Amino acid sequence: MFKKYIVLLVVLVLASCNTTKPVIVTKKNTPRASVPTVVKGKPETYKPAKKTVAKVPTKPSVAVSQKSKATVHNVPKEVIVSTSKTVVTSDVIVLYVSKFKDIAMGNMRNYGIPASIILAQGILESGAGNGDLALSANNHFGIKCHIGWTGESVNHDDDASQECFRKYENPSESFKDHALFLTSRNRYAKLFENQKGDYKAWAKGLRAAGYATDPKYPDKLISYIERYNLHQYDDLVLGINSNIKIKEITDELNISNKNSVAWNSDSYEVQKGDTLYSIAKKFALQVEDLKQKNNLTDNALAIGQRLIVK
Repeated sequence: MFKKYIVLLVVLVLASCNTTKPVIVTKKNTPRASVPTVVKGKPETYKPAKKTVAKVPTKPSVAVSQKSKATVHNVPKEVIVSTSKTVVTSDVIVLYVSKFKDIAMGNMRNYGIPASIILAQGILESGAGNGDLALSANNHFGIKCHIGWTGESVNHDDDASQECFRKYENPSESFKDHALFLTSRNRYAKLFENQKGDYKAWAKGLRAAGYATDPKYPDKLISYIERYNLHQYDDLVLGINSNIKIKEITDELNISNKNSVAWNSDSYEVQKGDTLYSIAKKFALQVEDLKQKNNLTDNALAIGQRLIVK
């Protein structure tokens, strides 16, 4: 009986040892499976990829900045070379035309010189009012002293050193003297045979008559006239354009319906073809008295302008 108990005890011990072995094996297999997972999760190429992406946006931003700076500084300018070198923008030229177009049209009516030519010469010779002679002497046409000039003068380098140029109290005197200069010299007489408003013939004729020595002088004048539409002022004076301005002037003055002189006891409205001399004669005045009453500095008149005559 005792032997049976010993055998049973041995069997139980052996059975308990066999059940623990699979547990040990399972614990050992678990860490082996996790090792390759940890190694695969460490890619070495991620950091270089991030650096490349970070650099891409910086290049376009620099290029745009440099381009915008170039645009800001690239302002269109024009160099005008006459008795001095002047750099101006187109806005300056437009302002010059606006300021002196009425005087130019008045001189065209009184002296027969195309307003477009007057303005183009003024732009070129005075640097659109910003040249040395224009600023120091109100000389807008580069007219030299010549024999017989008794007015003020300034010296300025041109074809020769320190040449004598005429000086004026104001620009309007320069415009008037320009008209008298062309109308009083025989060498320019042929210009007035051209068809009125033929600015191309006038530009070429001025060069041929010796007004300027620059062989490109006519081309420069024509370029200014056409780029800035200066011939429109010739058309306004001649009345050959059916634009709105001329129609308004015609309607206002009723030119087609009346030939009578429009005036009242104190003032007179300038009509087409009037001059200071003809108006002064109608009212028994001297030209200088008429100019003084109306604060006029030259003989330029505009259709529709009202003058004090009493």
